[in-house]
Amino acid sequence: MNRNFKLKISLIAGALLAMPLAQAMSKADYTAAKTRISADYKADKAACASQAGNAKDVCGEEAKAKEKVARAELEYSYSGKPADQTKVLETKAKSAYAVAKEKCDDKAGNDKQVCVQEAKAVETKALADAKMGKQIGEARKDAAEEKREADYKLAAQKCDALAGDAKASCMAAAKAKMGKN
Repeated sequence: MNRNFKLKISLIAGALLAMPLAQAMSKADYTAAKTRISADYKADKAACASQAGNAKDVCGEEAKAKEKVARAELEYSYSGKPADQTKVLETKAKSAYAVAKEKCDDKAGNDKQVCVQEAKAVETKALADAKMGKQIGEARKDAAEEKREADYKLAAQKCDALAGDAKASCMAAAKAKMGKN
């Protein structure tokens, strides 16, 4: 596996960790995008027919990888869920591995084994980055909950200085602001 490929994978993984939350997408846009992805895959697959041997296999694997990544990105664009963002990262890592592994079939013996191991190492690192991104997201969620709880306790403490309807109104406002029932 060449350095440029490794560099591209590393850059993609790094950029994806900083990927912003997705924009909302309409059902019609989602359906149209799914249709476009399927059409693109068929066209990419058809373009592979003119090739032979392992080049044809690599081309087919690249077409599958492109489709899988596009579908994962579409799901994330449609849902905006952090779990779907993680799936995008995982799909990119696994797809890049599948393509790299197929490219290794052009080699033989130890060179092939080394090529496959390099591809696997890149995949493992990218999957670890995806997992780390997921953990960071969960940590942010936990931290936000802790901040909300601290803000609520502070607001409740301030309300304790009041009496009667003013205190009840203050507590109701604090609960509403902090999402407490």
